[in-house]
Amino acid sequence: MTEQKTRQEALSLLHEYTQSESLLRHAYAVEAVCRAYARQFGESEEWYGLAGLLHDFDYERYPTPEEHTVVGARILEEHGYPPEVIYAIRAHADYNHLERNTLLAKVLFAADEVSGFVMAVTMVRPTRNLAELETKSVLKKLKDKAFARGVHREDVYQGAAELNIPLEQHIDFVIEALRPIAKELGLDGSAAE
Repeated sequence: MTEQKTRQEALSLLHEYTQSESLLRHAYAVEAVCRAYARQFGESEEWYGLAGLLHDFDYERYPTPEEHTVVGARILEEHGYPPEVIYAIRAHADYNHLERNTLLAKVLFAADEVSGFVMAVTMVRPTRNLAELETKSVLKKLKDKAFARGVHREDVYQGAAELNIPLEQHIDFVIEALRPIAKELGLDGSAAE
């Protein structure tokens, strides 16, 4: 039986391996979305939160497909994280060719790209305030291939499909899940010029 890991332990591990503020904000965002979906589906908010928080913790040091999530999985195993959490983290990277056969794996995959995209859309708005962001604005920017080119749009669409949730509803859910941590994400309007 795996001992229960705390958010504080996960945060310590995240901060040990990740220095980039943008990667840290991304981890917090994905965690928030995963926790919100866990509540929605009646699942373990702690496990879902850990998966979201730690899904890219090794990326800064191990960014290649040969290492990212592979090295991280070994580190997480050594620290006693639940196999279900580790599997979901490995499965969020398509190049690992792992079936997303658990709800946790599907939620993590669905939360990853879209949360980054929602943050990017908010950052280009004059107010930089997530409270004012509407789903239609995100959908419009999704169609603009020149905007946030690093976001894999097919993953945004596939994530919603794997959860069997219409894309518009998924994006709306993600926006709502991120609003309570807008200040932590720098998206509460206080940084607007």
